[in-house]
Amino acid sequence: MPELPEVQTIVNDLVDAGLVGRYIRAVAIRWPGVIQDMPAATFRRRVTGNRIQAIQRRAKFIVWRLEDASQVLLHLRMTGRLHFARPGSRYAKHEHIAFRLDDGRQLRFHDTRKFGRFYLPADPGAFLARLGPEPLAPAFSARRFAQRLQGRRRMLKPLLLDQQFIAGLGNIYVDEALWDAGLHPLRTADTLQFEDVRRLHRAIRKALRKGLRNMGTTLGTGETTFYSLARNQGRNRDELNVFRRTGSPCPRCRQTIERLVVGQRSTHICPTCQPPPEQT
Repeated sequence: MPELPEVQTIVNDLVDAGLVGRYIRAVAIRWPGVIQDMPAATFRRRVTGNRIQAIQRRAKFIVWRLEDASQVLLHLRMTGRLHFARPGSRYAKHEHIAFRLDDGRQLRFHDTRKFGRFYLPADPGAFLARLGPEPLAPAFSARRFAQRLQGRRRMLKPLLLDQQFIAGLGNIYVDEALWDAGLHPLRTADTLQFEDVRRLHRAIRKALRKGLRNMGTTLGTGETTFYSLARNQGRNRDELNVFRRTGSPCPRCRQTIERLVVGQRSTHICPTCQPPPEQT
């Protein structure tokens, strides 16, 4: 699933492609299930003729702010991606929606597994307010992070994946941050000292910034992996320390990286750098 760096990369691509300021002249919805919480015809009617005033990211959502103050939210989920197609060109099997712009271009959404969704909430502010803070925002300090952790007893891995606790993190960058901070994913939040919190805060921001600098993480070459708007692969795979490096030496201590399952999620650790929590 695309995480904060991958989604931000696509947002940057859309802005660079000149979508801001364009009018949506027509919307072709080939699979109505791609529209969440409203009839496809209602979505089409409300979006058609609107002007895209801004394109931003919130957590793992791509946000189009439209001229009438409404907002189109897109969650790519596991396999969703956007790309431009020639007007009139044949639709591929998994292209579920297409937006025709006033400059003649057509932006299509492709999703092999059909998990991705478009939203047009009545109150986008309230919809997005349910999400946790942005980890790269200047206001998200180590002290604020400590305040959010206070009183929580969940294991670190599922807690950091919870989008209502902190926005934008997924499996890749949580594993990388926990390794960098030297914290085991089974540690519970209530066992952390402030120095642990400070180290984890720094590691989260470091992992995300590296992913942004490398324009995301592409794993493999299949249709289900991440590609940018122009079908470019993210370069971050070559700089991963533990994620999907089972059996390889830890870059820090040379111990063999191990895989385990935490909260039903595949997890990668160095058993030396990330000592397991003490049994009580």
